[in-house]
Amino acid sequence: AWSIERPPGDTAGCTFCHTSSEERCSTCHQRHQFDPAVARHSEQCKACHWGKDHRDWEAYDISIHGVVYQVNKWNPQEFDFSKKLADADYVGPTCQYCHLRGGHHNVQRLSTVYTSMGMSNADRGAPLWKEKRETWVSVCDDCHSPRFARENLQAMDEACKDAGLKYTETFKVAENLMLDGMGEPMPKDLAPDWSGQHIWSLKIGAYHDGPEYGGAQGESGEFRMSNCSDIERICFESVGYWMTYIMKGMAHQSWNDATYCDGSFGMDRWLVKAKAASEQARRFTALEKKTGINWVPSEFWRKGDYLEQLTGTRIVKEFPGKTIFDLCPEPGWLDTHHAPAE
Repeated sequence: AWSIERPPGDTAGCTFCHTSSEERCSTCHQRHQFDPAVARHSEQCKACHWGKDHRDWEAYDISIHGVVYQVNKWNPQEFDFSKKLADADYVGPTCQYCHLRGGHHNVQRLSTVYTSMGMSNADRGAPLWKEKRETWVSVCDDCHSPRFARENLQAMDEACKDAGLKYTETFKVAENLMLDGMGEPMPKDLAPDWSGQHIWSLKIGAYHDGPEYGGAQGESGEFRMSNCSDIERICFESVGYWMTYIMKGMAHQSWNDATYCDGSFGMDRWLVKAKAASEQARRFTALEKKTGINWVPSEFWRKGDYLEQLTGTRIVKEFPGKTIFDLCPEPGWLDTHHAPAE
């Protein structure tokens, strides 16, 4: 929602995929052909599953599996796409071979500890995930030993754990700055977020509870891509982009992607940027206090970008005292305030 509340022209890349195309057979089977052999090619996933915040195609494409596919896909002896997936004996896995194994169309059935594309800190070895992890290993052992598959799964666990430490520290730097009253600008000085609220954008329910974060107990802030301070945008990109690179890179055995291409090295850089932004804000505040300067945020923060088109601004104008959660209490996944924990 923090993306699609923007003007339609800004988010064409979101809406063309996240609309009825998700529910059409022809999205993968291609209208005018509707040939299963076409739908079995990895490129069929590429139209939607790539980009900064869901880097699936790139992770697969530069992995060893993706390279095997790219150099052999024209050879019918290595990739016979006329066969059903249940009968496939490819020289290397395609997207479909793993995610639609045997022709099953529930793509996430064979995922493991997905947790918002890797953006959530989670105990990946918890009993809750045991069945998913074993199923994941069972896909790999079509070609590899179960031990090899489990070692790669452990490597992904460790990479996600390290990313979580950086994510936590980056957010803590921004949180401390905000709590000390030095955030530029503060939530009260901003145009409302997409939901019609003025709550700190990194306040996530009970994780940052208390009135000093804005809102009532248990209410969550909403990620902002615009109309937010630089340090908040840095935090957003660190978890929304680089943390997903790490998870998806490791899941697809694209270790270069997980490390160099704005993966773990990118998170290092964004942590330094957050610390530098915090340090600068604290120095400015000290100088302003010493010289008696009373800094007031510029008006453009209150106005916001694309004011007349943003959902939050319209809600504040047309439904005073309401938020998107009051106006659209269903479906439950949208209602971050009151949705049941399960």
